[in-house]
Amino acid sequence: MTMPIVANQMEKPAKLKNGGVISGRLVFAELSEQGNQRARELAIEAADLAFADGDGKPLEAMPFHNEMSDAVFMAGPILARAGSLTGNPKYLDQSIRQLRFIRNLCLRQDELYRHSPLHEAAWGRGNGFPAIGIAMMLEHLPENHEDYTFCIECLQDHLRALKPHQDENGMWHQVIDHPESYAEFTCTCMISYAILVGIRNGWLSKDEWKPAIEKSWQAVKGRISLSGKEVYGACTGTGKQKSLDAYFMRKEINGYDDRGGAMALLFASEMKRFLSEGE
Repeated sequence: MTMPIVANQMEKPAKLKNGGVISGRLVFAELSEQGNQRARELAIEAADLAFADGDGKPLEAMPFHNEMSDAVFMAGPILARAGSLTGNPKYLDQSIRQLRFIRNLCLRQDELYRHSPLHEAAWGRGNGFPAIGIAMMLEHLPENHEDYTFCIECLQDHLRALKPHQDENGMWHQVIDHPESYAEFTCTCMISYAILVGIRNGWLSKDEWKPAIEKSWQAVKGRISLSGKEVYGACTGTGKQKSLDAYFMRKEINGYDDRGGAMALLFASEMKRFLSEGE
């Protein structure tokens, strides 16, 4: 049974006008694997934005990337899912092209991501997005794809660069390598999710990464209200900024936040799977 909110979106889908809407089509990719033809069409429609009209040649990158590290997630997973759904390798190849494009713009020498070329700041969620984006891509990239190992190494190198910046309470921060910035809820959930996917698929060592996950799980649970309706320490929506101070000053949401709730559910669902498989 399709939830009403999803059914409404299938009937009158939002215009593909930004990365958030493109990545939102992932829900249709999920439904299409259950045999929903309309959902399949909508997922592939989003992926097709990465190709020129008419001749279908691959673009340099998915439109609406805005030169931001967020775009690893906003485009990569839907392209990989389209490749899985159709069996057409052009979508898989384009997901890698998207990843390389954003890495060239945003990856620092220390394997953290600057949010955009406007400033070197390694914004928290600007690192969470590449982490979950690559993890989700890899789950639909065949092991025999020529760039499969490259993608695993991208994820491993990024997570290893992030690991030393987890604080003693289990949190990552609003600016990853500035512990004086506030402990940030969404990036902690996203990075933790990517670690769990890496463990589950054998890309990361369980023995090495389990302590980090246990710390972040306790930290995140402690930042969700007993009602489950509020989260604490979630950065507000953030476009690319021109200074470190601008990232420091982004509003910290303590209360209802749909983005924070979504990331908590992403982490929690994968954590449940991790715990059940460990029994």
